[in-house]
Amino acid sequence: MTARLTRLMLVLLLAPTLAAQQPAAAAMSPASEWRSFRGSYQQTGLSASVPPATLKLLWSYDAGEIVESSAAIADGVVYIGGGDGDLVALDLASGAVKWKYKTADNLIGESSPAVADGVVYVGDLGGLMHAVNAADGKGRWTFKTGSEIKSSPTVANGVVLFGSYDGNLYAVDATSGRQRWKVQTDGQVHSTPAVVEGLTFVAGCDAMFRAVRISDGREMYKIDSGAYTGGSPVVVGDRAYFGNFDNEVLALDLKNRKILWRFSDPDRQFPFYSSPALFDGKVILGGRDKMIRALDASTGKAAWTFATRARVDSSPVVAGGRVYVGSSDNRFYVLDATSGRKLWEFDTGAAVTSSPAVAAGKVVIGTQDGTVFVFG
Repeated sequence: MTARLTRLMLVLLLAPTLAAQQPAAAAMSPASEWRSFRGSYQQTGLSASVPPATLKLLWSYDAGEIVESSAAIADGVVYIGGGDGDLVALDLASGAVKWKYKTADNLIGESSPAVADGVVYVGDLGGLMHAVNAADGKGRWTFKTGSEIKSSPTVANGVVLFGSYDGNLYAVDATSGRQRWKVQTDGQVHSTPAVVEGLTFVAGCDAMFRAVRISDGREMYKIDSGAYTGGSPVVVGDRAYFGNFDNEVLALDLKNRKILWRFSDPDRQFPFYSSPALFDGKVILGGRDKMIRALDASTGKAAWTFATRARVDSSPVVAGGRVYVGSSDNRFYVLDATSGRKLWEFDTGAAVTSSPAVAAGKVVIGTQDGTVFVFG
């Protein structure tokens, strides 16, 4: 047997083992769309769109009040909620207002719109989930919960999934607005639900990470994360990643129902409110210690850090090998995803706690003074 043939046989024998060791592919939002918070069911924060290497301000829109909601982008339209209670549809190319929908004088906080099958869904601080026609802004239905909704909706299998500060995770029929089920937790549900293979996952303010079957609302399992969680989890394969208010970032092993690793900076003890992105084996997120970090997804060890001038609640998006993220230091940053090196920054004039949306070569982000910026 030749040496070449021996090497070939060895590769073939090892291939299944090597494949099993590789993490599942992380889903990314299509280049032309960003239909929900974090861009995909797995909440990876990845976009297939590649904005220009050097961004320019294309247009801005004055929403009148604080913008904490992050944008959705679908079919050339930007959908974003404002602190004045308006859900606004803007033309992505020009910034022209297509329509406004008033949420019954309730303010829209951090709930970010989700767009599915011609309908926009968004929650408000009065506890209502709204379904609105994407084409003309006319209301279709509302669903009332017992407290404010800061969770962003996820629409899957004809069901709108979202949490409420009344302590419940809800599943509501996307067409009729009727409740299919709810799961009661022991704290507010701020997290946006991730969806993978018929299950939905939330990291709760009761410190529990839950896996719930979408078809009937049955809780399949839960893992005690040890602390209050405000951010939303990335769930890829049998791994989940998120930060908490005990100053930690966690990786969970969902197959064995255990914590795989915890990261905590011994010198900078601040909470993590930002939801992470998962890119190239790195968990990338902001912290209230003013830092943006990339952690090795396998070990939790720091790969790089970037210091801003104020806390970072904005959740980063990765596109074209670059990290897009805002900070409360009034700046919007673009970083190299491999090294963390700053590539570009823009002074927005106000704190940025909302998260970017990236689609069609453009980046959309809102600020605390109510301005929506679009770069390309």
